[in-house]
Amino acid sequence: MSTILTVTRKELRAYFASPVAQIFLAIFLVACLYSLFGQASFFARNLADVRPLFAWMPLLLILLVAAITMRQWSEEQKMGTLEVLLTLPISVRDMVLGKFLAGIVLVALGLLLTLPVPIMVDQLGDLDWGPVLGGYAGALLLGAAYLAIGLCASSRTDNQVVAMMTTLVLAGGLYLLGSDRITSLFANDMAQLLRSLGSGSRFESIERGVLDLRDLVYYVGLAVFFLTLNGYFLEAERLDRDSPDGRRRALQLGLLVGLVGLNVLASNVWLAPVAALRIDMTQRGEYSIDPVTIDTLTALGEPLSITGFFSERSHPLLSPLVPQIRDLLAEYAVRGGDSVTVEFMDPNQDPELEQEIGERYGIRSFPFRVVDRHQQAVVNAFFHVLIEYGDQYETLSFDQLIDVNADDDGIEVRLRNLEYDLTRTIKRVSQDFQSMESVFEQLPGSATLTLYATPETLPADFAELPERFRKIAEELSVTAGGKLQFHEVDPSRDPGLEAQLRQDYGIQPLAVDLFGRRTFYLDALLEAGGKVQRIMPRSDLGEAELRSAIEAGIRRATPGQLKTVGLYTETPQAPPPNPQLPPQLQPPPPRPDYHVLASLFGEEFSFEQLELESGFVPETIDVLILGKTGALSPRQQFAIDQYLMRGGKLIVLAGRFDIAALRSGLRASPAASPLFDLLSTWGVEVGSALVMDPRNAAFPIPVQETRGGFRMQRIEMIPYPFFVDVREDGFDADHITFE
Repeated sequence: MSTILTVTRKELRAYFASPVAQIFLAIFLVACLYSLFGQASFFARNLADVRPLFAWMPLLLILLVAAITMRQWSEEQKMGTLEVLLTLPISVRDMVLGKFLAGIVLVALGLLLTLPVPIMVDQLGDLDWGPVLGGYAGALLLGAAYLAIGLCASSRTDNQVVAMMTTLVLAGGLYLLGSDRITSLFANDMAQLLRSLGSGSRFESIERGVLDLRDLVYYVGLAVFFLTLNGYFLEAERLDRDSPDGRRRALQLGLLVGLVGLNVLASNVWLAPVAALRIDMTQRGEYSIDPVTIDTLTALGEPLSITGFFSERSHPLLSPLVPQIRDLLAEYAVRGGDSVTVEFMDPNQDPELEQEIGERYGIRSFPFRVVDRHQQAVVNAFFHVLIEYGDQYETLSFDQLIDVNADDDGIEVRLRNLEYDLTRTIKRVSQDFQSMESVFEQLPGSATLTLYATPETLPADFAELPERFRKIAEELSVTAGGKLQFHEVDPSRDPGLEAQLRQDYGIQPLAVDLFGRRTFYLDALLEAGGKVQRIMPRSDLGEAELRSAIEAGIRRATPGQLKTVGLYTETPQAPPPNPQLPPQLQPPPPRPDYHVLASLFGEEFSFEQLELESGFVPETIDVLILGKTGALSPRQQFAIDQYLMRGGKLIVLAGRFDIAALRSGLRASPAASPLFDLLSTWGVEVGSALVMDPRNAAFPIPVQETRGGFRMQRIEMIPYPFFVDVREDGFDADHITFE
């Protein structure tokens, strides 16, 4: 050990005897600062984190290490001192480790010089130090791997420039191997292999604050292999290959290098499927599986199957997300034990599989448009996750799994909240849903499914739908034990029925040709639990999707099957009739507020619009939403208060100001409502402020202008956040500033 330290001290003295080390360390520090404050626009991001600093670290360390190692062996060869070193009573191992340790000290010093940056960021905001410490540890290991490569390259030449360029090529090639520009050219399996070989892609998890044992073993393995190879190159200089002992020694050294390489490769292959051996360094455990997920998986009573359907050739922005999904699903398999099986398939490679999942689960490929500087193409790809539990299943498609953010730098596609989406879906199929037999047992009375169709005039695209209706109805009738009746009616033969369907349910014949001379009916009504629900078939509706629509309607009609959401909002006032206009030209009554929210909730919950004038909230309401309540009467206030007192769940949409978009601009007026007094009683205060998301969609503003003597109005889209100024001496409704 003393010999190693002696070599280390000698190398460090040589480094700092000239300004070379200081120059390269200064360049490294400036490059790090530029990557954070210039390239990543630190102050514009308005986030207290130094992740961009570590994002550039795999590239910056290549430059630093190439400069450090270019002289360590090549200068010894050029000056003729290498022969002297090899004749000294010092082992090659000690010389290699001594020079390597000196390089580690310089890399650590370079990283230490960047430490004031996170300290400054911590003073500006609440910095999470876990990823910072993990990033420095990972960067040191990455630097060690690069150092071993640089030493090995330096030992093969007596020219420092050649040694530096060789290091840049080897380390840079290893970095590019796993970059998105390279992996996007290959299929998912090959891309995953390249990412596991790339030094930069391996650093991505460390960059976000996760220390994975697989990544650490990868960097340590690289360092050990290239240090061993460096020792082999130096030891070979001592050997006399013409003598039997020299040839035998050369063979032994070659076998040693081969065994070390095989062990490094075997250790990485062995650890590749082990996703659980990692440490989440983030303060809130952002990249760890939540205990709720673990409890959900351990509580499974039946086998759970998770299947990922991903095309080898997909959109370039989606392909990098597949490895993240694979890693998390592998963690689910580990946590779930024998109860959880995970599998990945490519339906594009198996036409029978593609047809099966399309008919059984309604999973179909999506046409993605791929555009680059050389071509434009459309790729039909799969990006779905299927979760099966017993006879229940749910599918998550790409639009449910990803978020797309567009800004001046381009388009960013990332996973929305994968663990939440997966666990919620698993919970729904395993706990929240019951078998259809139990649903029919709880259904009050019987159910009737009526198909209104004209088989003679159905277009070719819809010709198979009536038969699918009959098949599903027969199977559900057996499951229901006589509680489901199916009827098929042709409305075109009964004018009275046509008028009734049009008036009561809005069911009208659909036109086949341009002038409406040929029409057809294809609609269905489900009557169950005193409710009538309309089912509108589409031409692309498969058997699985049609069955899901019918079963969902039956569940909505069954008490206790779905959560019931109640909404109270003030009724919009209809404009007074214009006596100068005929009745058919009178303006339509205003649509109720939150009608879009009501339609969205109606897909997965039972939804009710409430008046609350009776003085109580119905017992069936699980969650009550209050929005734009207006002037609440005492009875309505009493109903809300009592609902909360008995343990009800309340969602309040409240603000101190009402904003109206007028022709002259925006008008803000104080909102006065008894709801604020109720909230104060419950310990909730609504502040006097307005907030608008700076990344939200552009806001339309009417702008008056004069062109050619004519006063015109145009709509200007304001893409910036705006703020309403609330002065200390009162609210100025006209004082609105845009920034």
